Amino acid sequence: MLDLTSDVVALAATICDVPSVSGGEGPLADAVEEALRTVAGLEVLRDGDTVVARTHQGLGRRVVVAGHLDTVPIQGNLPTRLVRDELWGRGTVDMKGGVAVALHLAATLAAPTRDVTWVFYDHEEVEAERNGLGRVARTHPEWLAADFAILGEPTGAAIEGGCNGTLRVELRTRGRTAHSARAWRGVNAVHAAAPILQRLSEYRPAAVEVDSLVYREGLNAVAIRGGIAANMIPDECVVTLDYRFAPDATVDQAIAHVRGVFPEFDLTVLDGSAGARPGLDDPAVADFVAAVAALTGGGVAAKYGWTDVARFAELGIPAVNFGPGDALLAHADDERCPTSQIRACADALRAWLER
Repeated sequence: MLDLTSDVVALAATICDVPSVSGGEGPLADAVEEALRTVAGLEVLRDGDTVVARTHQGLGRRVVVAGHLDTVPIQGNLPTRLVRDELWGRGTVDMKGGVAVALHLAATLAAPTRDVTWVFYDHEEVEAERNGLGRVARTHPEWLAADFAILGEPTGAAIEGGCNGTLRVELRTRGRTAHSARAWRGVNAVHAAAPILQRLSEYRPAAVEVDSLVYREGLNAVAIRGGIAANMIPDECVVTLDYRFAPDATVDQAIAHVRGVFPEFDLTVLDGSAGARPGLDDPAVADFVAAVAALTGGGVAAKYGWTDVARFAELGIPAVNFGPGDALLAHADDERCPTSQIRACADALRAWLER
């Protein structure tokens, strides 16, 4: 059983050492559920490998504190190891450091001034339709009802507002097969993709200000496939693009933008999710920002990647990202998180919840 009252860094190491690559969250979800059921005053609910625990003290305000249990595949970076003041290993940044903070506080908060819903969900690192938080939002939206939400994604123990939207599309070129010794009889679809790559190399992404925060966009090829055999001219080539767009645009507007960059190519939309505006003028957000700033002296930055604050935005719940770890090390083989940031997030969140 997980000891949720143990040192928060030790707890982070323990849950990181339970492998939970997307699709394999079951054992960790079981351990989380079992541990939360021992905490007095919590109603514990489960949907698939998503575990929700709620207080019901009638405090008038409710906050959701959420984090995903899954990680990207392990690359020889488990078990965790402590190197000086850093915890190394898969999940330490994305985002079991944040999950450890939430689990620890769920068991040790002395006198919260708000009711809290703790959410630990599955399948964040894969296709949007499999996301456990999205599934609960569709099937049990009442579980997520709140005035404010905090997502423990890695932010370096600072607050990051909103998030970029994300869009994945495929661009397809077509040709005609032929024997490679008689290439003039065919049309090479891989060669026909050259203008796509050239255009991407010349593309200059925008920096867009939204509610006083600046979001950096990006349009990149992330995969390319084509070819039949080593002695055949390929008749098809597919380039997969990833577009990260500022939260002032809708998914439809993002699709229109990419079509405008590549008007002559066959485009197929694979997946798209809108971003979330930072909502810094919301009273709940402003209160949290002020409280954390008073403790840490930090301000608010834009979240460049897509996170599930966008799902809370869809539900009408203002939300921010706040968790330990450098997002630049997420998914890296040398993923590691300063132990000081894990403790700082736990201390700041505890002080705010008990204020």
